Amino acid sequence: MPKINVIDRSGASTEVEADNGLSLMEIIRDDGFDELLALCGGCCSCATCHVHVEASYFAKLPEMTEDESDLLDSSDHRNETSRLACQVEMSDALDGVTVTIAPED
Repeated sequence: MPKINVIDRSGASTEVEADNGLSLMEIIRDDGFDELLALCGGCCSCATCHVHVEASYFAKLPEMTEDESDLLDSSDHRNETSRLACQVEMSDALDGVTVTIAPED
């Protein structure tokens, strides 16, 4: 089973098991990371699942949609590896990726 490393807002890193086909948001939320609010439930309408993805994995992610980019533009913490976790589906290609929960806006 693939794994992801989640860095919370305090800087603590936790390795979690990740089922292929689930979004990073579902994996992180369901593993008890309360700081990842995911208020819209994964329909790309709130940006409360903003994460920073390890740069070496960024090219393996699906292309960002215009809607996702627009939502990320509303964050003061957007950087070159920002994504909405609800828009990234877990796959074997992402096994071992580190994602950092972005600071709250």
